[in-house]
Amino acid sequence: MLVGHIKEIVRHPIKSFGGEHVEKTRIMEYGLYGDRSHAYLDETNNGDFLTITHFQEMVRYHARFAGEEGLEQYPKVEVITPEGKVLDWDDESLIKELEDKSARKISTIQYTPSHVPIGPIAVEPILLATDASLAHLEELWGKEKIDYHRFRPNLFISLKEKKPFVEEEWMGRRLQIGSEVELELVGHCIRCMIITVDPENAERDPSLHKTLIKENKNHFGVYASVIRTGEIKAGDEVILL
Repeated sequence: MLVGHIKEIVRHPIKSFGGEHVEKTRIMEYGLYGDRSHAYLDETNNGDFLTITHFQEMVRYHARFAGEEGLEQYPKVEVITPEGKVLDWDDESLIKELEDKSARKISTIQYTPSHVPIGPIAVEPILLATDASLAHLEELWGKEKIDYHRFRPNLFISLKEKKPFVEEEWMGRRLQIGSEVELELVGHCIRCMIITVDPENAERDPSLHKTLIKENKNHFGVYASVIRTGEIKAGDEVILL
């Protein structure tokens, strides 16, 4: 059954940084090619991953791949700072800037295309969200338009029938995307404080989280595991099997 199409594909080459929109990409066993393949470590906190939870302004930095995508090695990763500077992700001046702003000692870690980055991909490989659920949450919140990047989905789906939270009814079933890829819906995404951080200015508004807790058991989006790998592109049909 046709349920919609892929409106946006977003991957995050660096964990907790803003991501990049891509017209097409490959779905690997671990999820989107290169998603969360690079990360900063907080050496002040036992070498754990540095995330928005500890340093809100991470949302204002955006990461992108620059160069040809290979299966042996990722392309160079570039970072666009809030001021518009473009730097290599491991540039000393960038790391110094992040350290000064976060008041933490930072190191880097990266994975390869053939290595499953279990740490950065903390739960399941791919996160999906729908336009109908976002529109309904905006109505429930009643404050302003919600930037779906707050929820950091990899696949943002435009539904054929605009039924809010219908994706939660698909749990345990499979989706075919385009002609190659097959995913299985495996779990709710239980949200944390990250959704309260505005991607534009890094300011927090806890009322959005409170609304979601009250109105939908703190669920927004669903996790999917990869059944069949392949290429996907924006506009691909999403079929519920």
